[in-house]
Amino acid sequence: MTDCKTVLVLCSGNACRSQMGEAILNHELAGQVHAISAGTHPQAQVAAGAIAALELLGLPTAGLYPKELSEVMTQPIDLVVSVCDKANESCPVFPGAVKRIHVGFHDPHGEALASFIQVRDDIRQRLVPAVRHALGLA
Repeated sequence: MTDCKTVLVLCSGNACRSQMGEAILNHELAGQVHAISAGTHPQAQVAAGAIAALELLGLPTAGLYPKELSEVMTQPIDLVVSVCDKANESCPVFPGAVKRIHVGFHDPHGEALASFIQVRDDIRQRLVPAVRHALGLA
């Protein structure tokens, strides 16, 4: 069995895309990946639309909250995934040889639930395979 890899999902606000990415990766790649998320400029709370979109799939949302990048910088991280262009441009240097990839998604913040659902589904279709590939997982 493969060691569980830590994946940091990074975006600017850590309120929508990165939160959905964290929850989806932890569900879809359970036992292979431990996903965490953070933001370069985190919002005060997770967007209600992101929570609702995740709950419609039956995914747990308890414990999801916007985190400052400094909260996770001390953890050993195997892969950093930026999910927005702003975070990709301002992504800090991580200690050690940390692999980085960018998989951009539309920001649904402030939009209708349908937009969050579309982004959630896009994350499932594109982020999960990208992380599998980047980490060499089956």
